[in-house]
Amino acid sequence: MRKKWLKTSILILFIVLIQLMAVYVGLAIYYKNAFEYGTWINGIYCTGKSIDEINDELVGQFQYEGITVYDKNRNSYFISAEDIDYQFDFKEALKLYLERQNSWLWIDSFWKVRKDSLTPVVSFDEVKFEECFEQMPFLLEGKQEEREISIIKTNQGYELLNERTDVLDVEEAKLAILQAVENSEAEISLTEALCYHDLELTPQMQETLAMWKLIEDFQNCGIVYQMGDEQIAIDASVVCDWILLDEDGNFALDDTGALQLREGAVEEFIEELATEYDTVGSTRTFQSTRGDLITIEGGIYGNKLDKKAEIAYLEEAFVNKVEEVHTPTYTQMGMKQGKDDIGDTYIEVDMTKQMMYYYQDGKLMVETPIVTGNTSRRMGTPEGVNYVYLKQTDRVLRGEGYASHVNFWMPVKGNIGIHDASWRSNYGGTIYQTNGSHGCINTPYEAMTKIYELVEVGTPVVMFY
Repeated sequence: MRKKWLKTSILILFIVLIQLMAVYVGLAIYYKNAFEYGTWINGIYCTGKSIDEINDELVGQFQYEGITVYDKNRNSYFISAEDIDYQFDFKEALKLYLERQNSWLWIDSFWKVRKDSLTPVVSFDEVKFEECFEQMPFLLEGKQEEREISIIKTNQGYELLNERTDVLDVEEAKLAILQAVENSEAEISLTEALCYHDLELTPQMQETLAMWKLIEDFQNCGIVYQMGDEQIAIDASVVCDWILLDEDGNFALDDTGALQLREGAVEEFIEELATEYDTVGSTRTFQSTRGDLITIEGGIYGNKLDKKAEIAYLEEAFVNKVEEVHTPTYTQMGMKQGKDDIGDTYIEVDMTKQMMYYYQDGKLMVETPIVTGNTSRRMGTPEGVNYVYLKQTDRVLRGEGYASHVNFWMPVKGNIGIHDASWRSNYGGTIYQTNGSHGCINTPYEAMTKIYELVEVGTPVVMFY
């Protein structure tokens, strides 16, 4: 009985194994032409679907508008899919995917999910692609054999025009874009695709490069002139005119093969600097307290470069390649340097209004009527921008036919100065026209006391009618 039961059990087990094997083989045969359980492609569930069904779904979700091509300057050019009759289909890719699937290992699909990505098989009209490619602006850069190396002069100095570097290989660019379109890529950088190369140089081009190295070194100047609040850089735009040229306009080299500094070049630069920034006796515009913008000529106040010292400095500093911000030497200095040398601390003498004002850091500190030179006797106080060059107390002013004691004396130009006048009881108005001074600026005692205390030697005095 037990033997019979054992035989029956073995037979049943054998039958079950045969059935399981049949099922396994059957599914292996099934999955040879079907996608395994748990297969996802491009986000689409594929188990139990035919290639045509999956292809329709993949085509429906796939979009390709064309490719954007970037050149080395990041300029972009677009080739649309429509312009090249772009077509795509996933059937071939799905067939290849299915062929690579091992149907005998289908059971593995029950234990893991397979998520894969496929790209479509692409086709397009290559003739139309060629037409679109040839219309791209970067192809107009010129033929390789026409590309030169030259030295040109611009407003920024001499510059090297090198057309032999970073040159587009047109065939490489075309192949790179073709491959990107075949891969349905939305953009491509020709720089990243390594489509740009440097071209070989002729012996003459190499000579031009060697000359450029000399020019580049000559133009490399790091000196900056500090002219008040303004800085003047002696850069290539300046130094380019310092290079000595021969009679034919070529760069003249010395016996060692170096460029030469043109004689008189530094002197010319310093002279131009002085012309622009020397202010002694210059014409200035000034915003008066009475409200109008006036023009004043002459006077002794201002800045004046020490041209001899500056020429010596600049010649040596340039040769030694000094890099620094340089404050020039002056034979005369105002309280402020630069074109606006009056600044916001000054004395203003309005001889038409017969008023005097003292501003300190832009704030009005003293305002007073005055009496200036007698115009009827041709002793009118002269116009100009002058300055307080001395301060004295208890002084006797002497002239032809007079000797006058003053408590405060501040000369501003020669014998003309600002002082108190104890002999006067009235100031302002038209007194100066018939009973004015000998040219000085008569000031009430109280106002003179304040001005004398506040004003420093060197303060500008702006005098006008």
